[in-house]
Amino acid sequence: MVAQFGGNRQALNRVQGDFSCTVEVREAIPILKKAYGDSMHRVLHIGPNTCYVVSRLLKEEETEAWGVEPYDIEDADGNCKALVRRGIVRVADIKFPLPYRPKSFSLVIVSDAVDYLSPKYLNKTIPDLARVSADGLVIFTGLPGQHRAKVAEVTKFGRAAKLRSSSWWVRFFLQTSLEENEAAIKKFQQAATKSSYHPNCQIFHLKSFS
Repeated sequence: MVAQFGGNRQALNRVQGDFSCTVEVREAIPILKKAYGDSMHRVLHIGPNTCYVVSRLLKEEETEAWGVEPYDIEDADGNCKALVRRGIVRVADIKFPLPYRPKSFSLVIVSDAVDYLSPKYLNKTIPDLARVSADGLVIFTGLPGQHRAKVAEVTKFGRAAKLRSSSWWVRFFLQTSLEENEAAIKKFQQAATKSSYHPNCQIFHLKSFS
């Protein structure tokens, strides 16, 4: 199962062409906290503009947060560069294993980044993200037909975004021995319904490796 909803915001984002699942993560933080509870105390976010998400997470009580920015941050603002200097955010190519021990974080959240990876690298990267999580991996990914990468984005990310269907992802998870977290899916959907939250991304909740 996958949490997948739509609404007026989705239509607006399509028209404007500025869709971002990283923005979606920030909006989903209250829902994620209800779904994951204590598992939100030590969080790693991975994706472009991770400083944006980490700054928001650090405002939550009893939440420690770190980020991995897969791309260049030359244009980052002072706050982001300060997070990098403090070691809270690091720049790293996620095509290679992350420099963290297994289960270093209670929850790992990734947005936008996996849409730019080919299956060759996905086969290594996503299991590695599950490796460094103790209580789960949450993937925010775009919906097919939702967004076309601009020339500047292709230059930055090295390739255009490949937005895959939920059935493609489910097959991929099976092939890589990743299990969807049914309990987390149910809690997230219940919290989303109560809060009238309608995400514009596909959101997958996966179990960590035991």
